[in-house]
Amino acid sequence: MTTLGQRIAYYRKRAKLTQEELAERCSVTPQAVSKWENDISAPDISLFPVLAKLFNVTCDELMGVERETPQVVPEEFVDLSKMLLKIKVLSSDGDIVKLNLPLQLAEVFLKSSNINVGGDALKNIDFAQIVTLVKSGAVGKLMEVKSADGDIVEIWVE
Repeated sequence: MTTLGQRIAYYRKRAKLTQEELAERCSVTPQAVSKWENDISAPDISLFPVLAKLFNVTCDELMGVERETPQVVPEEFVDLSKMLLKIKVLSSDGDIVKLNLPLQLAEVFLKSSNINVGGDALKNIDFAQIVTLVKSGAVGKLMEVKSADGDIVEIWVE
């Protein structure tokens, strides 16, 4: 399990920011950032949304909150018209793709051969299989892949 300081250091480095640059953007001293990263102190709670936006993560991710594993709900309660497919791709090159689509629209969108969302990061994902899982009741975080070159892909259904 990582500490808040370790997560701040990780996300800062991933964002290619120095401690001085992060300090300037948060209106604190570089020493304050150093103390955060060494778990001597923590940022003021009002800075969490600022840090999350700078690092392109949620406040929950910054805090280390683990999302629930996928759940299975009875098929009779699955209403595809009310479900969202959420795809998040963070490439090692700094590219960011966030896609939130109603599941019924996502089925059509992802079957189109002319669309290349997320480049190579999504090319081997069988979206038909994901839709089949959802139709049988799977919801929540269905997949997270971290490639050797630093690309991250997350797929959620809510």
